[in-house]
Amino acid sequence: MSYIDGYVVAVPSGNKEGYIQLAKQAAQVFKDHGALRVVEGWADDVPEGELTSFPLAVQCKPDESVVFSWIEWPDRAARDQGMKQSMEDARMQHDPDSMPFDGQRMIFGGFKSIVDW
Repeated sequence: MSYIDGYVVAVPSGNKEGYIQLAKQAAQVFKDHGALRVVEGWADDVPEGELTSFPLAVQCKPDESVVFSWIEWPDRAARDQGMKQSMEDARMQHDPDSMPFDGQRMIFGGFKSIVDW
């Protein structure tokens, strides 16, 4: 079974194209360093909850959209090595102030696959 890195982030809706360009570049880097698949999803049907929700989790503002993403790796060892190499890759060296989203509100984690149909 594969290993998954999952991410949720709020992106200013006006930065959608900039985010897509950054996501495509990052996806290529991750794939160059062993990722099997990179998926980015822009919110389409994401309800706001009262207690929990994607928008609440990332403190989404009215002019922002939620992005849900995941990277699929062959296994945890490939992820650990590939992620380290990706973060050291020159293509991933960005000025935090020029990013099309607030990385401080990103939630993320690594997951062992338990069902894969």
